[in-house]
Amino acid sequence: MQREDREMIFSKRVRAGKRTYFFDVRATRSNDYYLTVTESRRQQRDGEFIYEKSKLFVYKEDFNKFVEALQETVDHIKEELLPEFDYDQYDNQEEESSPEVAAKKDSNQKDDTPDEKEDVFSNSELKWE
Repeated sequence: MQREDREMIFSKRVRAGKRTYFFDVRATRSNDYYLTVTESRRQQRDGEFIYEKSKLFVYKEDFNKFVEALQETVDHIKEELLPEFDYDQYDNQEEESSPEVAAKKDSNQKDDTPDEKEDVFSNSELKWE
């Protein structure tokens, strides 16, 4: 098995305007698993679009602490700092405007099927800076 095939186990993409978040499960050579959270930002420089990315690695021993801290932080913002804000207004907004999602809905295909899983950066125009 090639290293790339062994490394990518699962991927979930979240589109958010000019940002896209990737939640990827990867495997080490010893078949241990970890999570990478990548933010990709689309920006225009010198007349062309480039993508900048930031990546965070979360290891299995930290999963519970990470999820708990993330949830607590989001809840604090939603309940204490901005309780009047309508967070649901952004749900599916980007997906509904995507032609590929519309085509899937028309053909009754389920989004993010296992057959569509691939390394999300393999055929992209990402430029590393």
